[in-house]
Amino acid sequence: MSDQARQPDNRASFATLVAKRVRSRLAAGVTHLTSGGGPSLDYSSPPGDPGLFGPDAVCWKVHADFTSMMTGGISALLLQALHPLALAGVWDHSSFRTDILGRLRRTATFIAGTTYGNQRDALALIERVKQIHLGVSGTAPDGRPYCASDPALLTWVHVAEVSSFLTAHLYYVNPALSGEAQDQYLAETARIADMLGATGIPRSRAEIDAYLIAMQPELEASSRTLEVVKILMNARPPGAMMRPAGTLMLNAGVDLLPPWAKSMLGFDTFAGVRRALVRPGVRLVAPVMRWALVNGVSKRARRRVATPHG
Repeated sequence: MSDQARQPDNRASFATLVAKRVRSRLAAGVTHLTSGGGPSLDYSSPPGDPGLFGPDAVCWKVHADFTSMMTGGISALLLQALHPLALAGVWDHSSFRTDILGRLRRTATFIAGTTYGNQRDALALIERVKQIHLGVSGTAPDGRPYCASDPALLTWVHVAEVSSFLTAHLYYVNPALSGEAQDQYLAETARIADMLGATGIPRSRAEIDAYLIAMQPELEASSRTLEVVKILMNARPPGAMMRPAGTLMLNAGVDLLPPWAKSMLGFDTFAGVRRALVRPGVRLVAPVMRWALVNGVSKRARRRVATPHG
């Protein structure tokens, strides 16, 4: 074969090698952001195990996309910080000041594990969190006692998460998700909140909307809240490759907040400008992240369920 004939093959091989390296580095960056927040879980076994929900569940679809789940997680963290008792527990009992990304990782591990993990691992995760909650108690700055196992606080944390995840999914993955499917998602995920000990859990869009309206008088943007916001918005993922995407997702998380929450947190001034910048940006980044995650958690779980057992 002549040198000229070899050149196209060499260029193709080089391009393939570069693509593999880029994919590997992106996947490593994503893994760093979403794992290391708890026990190591095996999503590939045992064969045939459907977990708590099974692959036909709406939550398997909503929780599958890294970008929407990360932006939703950021939005949920900001929303949760508006509740003074929920914030007191985080303030007194976590390392968020030095490891805010660690908190996001722990949330990501719990959501992924309870959604896609096998039944044994999912139930063990729930029990582990319940035990941790028993040790999180104290007194808020206003003198009120708090406990992380308080059913009302568990409901607040749950609603902040699932409403944010669903909003992100509608923005960035499937705007055409039917109202019926959205309500099914909320009903499915309420099962986890119930197992954790929450009560009065909203299980539909109408119930979520009514709950958030009813909760607003209990919320406040205290100096502690604003400190959490400052720490989160200045957080940067390790590795230069992930930092631009990280900044984009932080601002996309802000954009997902309900208008009243943006106003409370001081994010309403440039809301229109932020929306005009981040929504197209996230839609450009999301396919790259999906391309990088060729062996993501949801894909491993689907292969596990499809594998015959016995």
